[in-house]
Amino acid sequence: MDNAELLKALRIERSQREAHDAGARRWPWIVAGAVLVLALGGAAWWWLAPHAVPVRTAVAVAPASDAEAGAVLQATGYVTARRQATVSAQITGTLVAVLIEEGDHVAAGQVLARLDDSGYKANLAAARAQADAAHAQVAQVQSQLAQARHDAQRLQSLVARGLVSTQSAEQAASQVDGLRAQLDAQRQQARAADAQAAVAQVNFDYTVVRAPFGGVVTTKDAQVGEIISPLSAGGGFTRTGVGTIVDMDSLEVDVDVNEAYIGRVKPGMPAEAVLDAYPDWSIPAHVVAIVPTADRGKATIKVRVALEKKDARVVPDMGARVSFLEQKAKAGAAPPRGVLVPATTIVQRDGHGTVFVVDGGRVHQRTVTPAAQAYGDLRLLPAGVSAGEHVVVSPPPALKDGSDVQTQKTP
Repeated sequence: MDNAELLKALRIERSQREAHDAGARRWPWIVAGAVLVLALGGAAWWWLAPHAVPVRTAVAVAPASDAEAGAVLQATGYVTARRQATVSAQITGTLVAVLIEEGDHVAAGQVLARLDDSGYKANLAAARAQADAAHAQVAQVQSQLAQARHDAQRLQSLVARGLVSTQSAEQAASQVDGLRAQLDAQRQQARAADAQAAVAQVNFDYTVVRAPFGGVVTTKDAQVGEIISPLSAGGGFTRTGVGTIVDMDSLEVDVDVNEAYIGRVKPGMPAEAVLDAYPDWSIPAHVVAIVPTADRGKATIKVRVALEKKDARVVPDMGARVSFLEQKAKAGAAPPRGVLVPATTIVQRDGHGTVFVVDGGRVHQRTVTPAAQAYGDLRLLPAGVSAGEHVVVSPPPALKDGSDVQTQKTP
């Protein structure tokens, strides 16, 4: 094959080149179309797919006792101590001993810590020495005054017999008066020295930190070697307290009652408290006082509730639920069957009472029949819901059985 035939074999016909160029120009449009189809399909899937409904939930709880059937109101709060103190020293000093730990029971006057007392001990010794010296001066002037009185009496008798001049007797009497005045001044100085010694003794006693009342140590705030001061001027390296003591006999429950229902609560009315940590244990209680001020932000009023039984299980800052009762609970009364839920969790669906229980990110519709007796803002469900289950508060109309939900905290 010669060169002319080789070139002819390699030549591309015009029709083939045009077909190839047309195919190359169509590829971008094909890719763009595919991307557009996928985007439209994804948008349609997102629009038509079911979304999680945001809901608020509450926990179904078992009634503590049958007394809650007579409850006019229920409220939640926390255990607080009416008598607690962060114990500090009245002087600034370095801790040389800390004798408490968290959980220790202490008695009134018990030593909690000691400060370095070397400087205060020296000041006390100096003040006592000055007081002793002042009293010695008093004794010396008293002795001089006694001698001067005897001399004045002898000269007075000699004047009567004409053996000495009247001037000598008058000088002796003046000396007695002067020594008497000097004795009074010296006694005042002795009393001032005694006062200085008493001040030094008080400051020395301040080096020992004692418990102001009996209770339990809840926090230990300082260690040996740290500086303690009743003031905070020392900065971060100065402690203002040794520890905190709580009088466990002064524990009570502070609850926030919605101001719309505060009229149902009266001072002295019986109540029943249930701790969140011990839901099966009810504690008899009564209303101590209604604090005469309202929280503008929460629209609530604080109510103080005293616990009638003291127990080591009750500690400060525990959560509690308080039921305000129309009459005092009967001892040994059995709790009613069922669970308590907020009234707003029960809605009507197809003419029946319905609640929605959240389980695994979905809701399950359950038909319930609330008891006739109202429990304040709660309702008793004898069946259909178990204690500890989460029920939807104020279910939206679009919520259905099996809907996906996203739970939110109840304010």
